[in-house]
Amino acid sequence: MEEFKTWFLVGFDHILNVAALDHILFVLALVVVYKPNMIKQIVILITAFTIGHSITLIISALDLITYDQKVIEFAIPLTIVLTSLNNIINRKKEIKKAVT
Repeated sequence: MEEFKTWFLVGFDHILNVAALDHILFVLALVVVYKPNMIKQIVILITAFTIGHSITLIISALDLITYDQKVIEFAIPLTIVLTSLNNIINRKKEIKKAVT
């Protein structure tokens, strides 16, 4: 149990670290279109992100798949921008649909 606590705190510190701001921005880009009463959908999205992130960390740690770090560092903000654009476009479609 002590080991779990240690790794939980390491992970928690990683998330709150300014250097990990990309994680928070991506999660915000995912959930920003949801209303506060849609907590179930928000929890599902955050859980999916956490599982996906954990899987990629395991794959990387085991050297099962390797990529140039520059490619990864470019892809991270790109996914944030694309997710945000997708949300904006879909939101505009929803508004138009509601108006008509």
